[in-house]
Amino acid sequence: MKKIVATVLLFTFSSSMFAADVITVKGSDTMVILAQRWAEMYMKMNPNVTIQVTGGGSGTGISALINGTTDICNASRPMKPTEKQKLKHRFSSLGVEIKTAKDGIAIYVNEKNPLKELTVQQIKDIYTGKITNWKEVGGIDSRIILYSRENNSGTYVYFKENVLDDEDYSPSCQNMPGTAALVNAISKDPNGVGYGGAAYAKGIREVAIKADANSPALLPIAENVKSGQYPITRFLFMYVKSKPSGAMKEYIDWILSEEGQNIVTKVGYFPLR
Repeated sequence: MKKIVATVLLFTFSSSMFAADVITVKGSDTMVILAQRWAEMYMKMNPNVTIQVTGGGSGTGISALINGTTDICNASRPMKPTEKQKLKHRFSSLGVEIKTAKDGIAIYVNEKNPLKELTVQQIKDIYTGKITNWKEVGGIDSRIILYSRENNSGTYVYFKENVLDDEDYSPSCQNMPGTAALVNAISKDPNGVGYGGAAYAKGIREVAIKADANSPALLPIAENVKSGQYPITRFLFMYVKSKPSGAMKEYIDWILSEEGQNIVTKVGYFPLR
């Protein structure tokens, strides 16, 4: 009898040793590097929590949240009212929005491009096809080659709504599957221009942006983004279907803590405070 009791106790102990909370995170490609860094650091400190991070775009993450196939959605744009209604229909909840970081959308050009600055209006005119040659904005006499994100990207949607004033992108835009692919293309194209998160600006050059012709030209650096002076500043979000609890709440609380926000800075984005 003693032997049987000992065996049961051993089994119970072993099960608790291997028990783990699994949190799935899906969505924004802009946020994927940051999300992976958060997950790696948190799992080191909490070995019985597993955090699985994948990208695919904000739209993909929001769809996964609505479908119930992810715990957390990362999004570089706010959820649309229609998306919240779909979530409510499925889970009787409009979801919970959590601001996790700030970002300045950078305008990328090739390092060989001598252009130093653009106004928001000029960016709009370039991406809607009204301006097609760099000489029209003070650059060299050469055709502008447009690179954009795909339409499931939160950055694509945010840029369309807030920079293009909801006008259509030029048909000549080459849509890229992720910000890294877009940056790589511009690094090889002297006439290319693109946009994306400030953390990805490596191997290319950022153009200073002016809110209008009479405003100062600003780069997406911490001082300008945190003050709100940089003209294309946005929040980066997490969405969950209902008020977080348990392991998920502990993880999100840690992201919003000083330690989690320090990782935001290290990755190249900007903390909330």
